[in-house]
Amino acid sequence: MTMIIGLTGGIACGKTTVTDIFRKLGVPVIDADEISRELTAPGGAALPDIAVAFGRDMIDANGLKRDLMREIIFSDPAAREKLESILHPMIKRRIFDELKLIKAPYIVLSVPLLLETGRWAEACKRVLVVDVSEDEQINRLVYDRHLGEEQARAIMAAQISRDKRMASADDLIDNSGSIEELEEKVKGLHAFYMRMAENQA
Repeated sequence: MTMIIGLTGGIACGKTTVTDIFRKLGVPVIDADEISRELTAPGGAALPDIAVAFGRDMIDANGLKRDLMREIIFSDPAAREKLESILHPMIKRRIFDELKLIKAPYIVLSVPLLLETGRWAEACKRVLVVDVSEDEQINRLVYDRHLGEEQARAIMAAQISRDKRMASADDLIDNSGSIEELEEKVKGLHAFYMRMAENQA
């Protein structure tokens, strides 16, 4: 049976960079964010329900107006819950469908809200948290993603606290160093997970 490693971390902590390294090592990755983007891209399965819930002006030729939706849901918890009620069941079905097809010693399941929802964490053999300091998160959101500091803090406040996330981690990657250092950390975890998968086979 394929072992599931749940990967999570705060926004702008570098989850995608870590999953890219796992993929280069030949590890299958299921990424909830990627599925969400597909569902809300032009022709995406979630767009009709989003149009009904939020209005057709939330959608244009590029699919969901992500910047506008981000502003709405991080200033209005009820709106965020409404969007999640549309997307989460669709994402869950896609994850289950992809899990059935994978034959590998282990997979990485990347879910930003892994610990907030709790459901996926229960299915994971290990929880891997990618972490940077909160100051570094804000710097990356402001300077790399061009968000306002207030919006950056609102997004971070909507996620589980850094302390709780780190306390829930079986494995922790500090992503405040160079890409070379990050690659070495991921390679070390890959070797560890492969041994663990072999021992449970």
